[in-house]
Amino acid sequence: FNKIQSLYFRDALNQAMDEELERDERVFLLGEEVAQYDGAYKVSRGLWKKYGDKRIIDTPITEMGFTGIAVGAAMAGLRPICEFMTFNFSMQAIDQVINSAAKTYYMSAGLQSVPIVFRGPNGASAGVAAQHSQCFAAWYGHCPGLKVVSPWNAEDAKGLLKSAIRDDNPVVFLENELMYGVPFEMSEESQSKDFTIPIGKAKVERQGTHVTMVTHSRYVSHCLDAAAVLAKEGIECEVINLRTIRPLDVDCIETSVMKTNHLVTVEGGWPQFGVGAEICARVMEGPAFNYLDAPATRVTGVDIPMPYAKILEDNSLPQIKDIIFSVKKTLNV
Repeated sequence: FNKIQSLYFRDALNQAMDEELERDERVFLLGEEVAQYDGAYKVSRGLWKKYGDKRIIDTPITEMGFTGIAVGAAMAGLRPICEFMTFNFSMQAIDQVINSAAKTYYMSAGLQSVPIVFRGPNGASAGVAAQHSQCFAAWYGHCPGLKVVSPWNAEDAKGLLKSAIRDDNPVVFLENELMYGVPFEMSEESQSKDFTIPIGKAKVERQGTHVTMVTHSRYVSHCLDAAAVLAKEGIECEVINLRTIRPLDVDCIETSVMKTNHLVTVEGGWPQFGVGAEICARVMEGPAFNYLDAPATRVTGVDIPMPYAKILEDNSLPQIKDIIFSVKKTLNV
């Protein structure tokens, strides 16, 4: 008899931070509205009350400034969690993230590590237009020196955030705002304070034999829904939840493609030079390519800045019907 409990995505993140703040006094959280307001999305609820001003720090609206402070603190031996209200605003601080955090370990010949987590919502939410809807998985996934993590469910969120905080490298932790209020079942194992998920390992969320779907973040839900519809028509989809964008778990993808002989990638970001493009290239360069019975296809966001109108927004992001269409096209049915 397993004690399975249900946990909201945001509370899984809260639990992870709470446990790591308690476990290691070098860990602290800073960002806009994280302390007295309990977080813009209530992810840090209760932490300021529990840990006080020294560990949970409200910052001015100046990403370049507080990200610089956080990176410096990491270099000096602390383990900061730097929250962006959305990753669109991390553009204000991209020099700190890339030039100061990501490159330092290499440039110092391994003498200076930068143990920091950059976290916050990434990708499209709902009705927030172009400047608040961009997915940065491909941007950060492009840069050596970073680890890039993109959790889907509460268990991913907790296990990966704990691993990210304990990691000695800078980790970009991409959450999805639309997942914050979604409840997920947590296994008994994942409720332990020692529970972590290794960075760089994908997870097969659904076994299948006809086609491999590779996806991350919110779109794992879409793929599982599409797979359920397709199963009624006798098409069995294998769904891979990437969990980590960098380093990419190519082994997991190749093993699946060698079994199903078909590949569809699904993501909310833009098509050009995206996560799906990289997966297709890696499969083409590796042993799995000879197993493909059809060209791999990508399902992505549309190649435009996100419109504000709801009907246009819906047409700019992958829907379940788009995934089903691509699977059928790939399988030629």
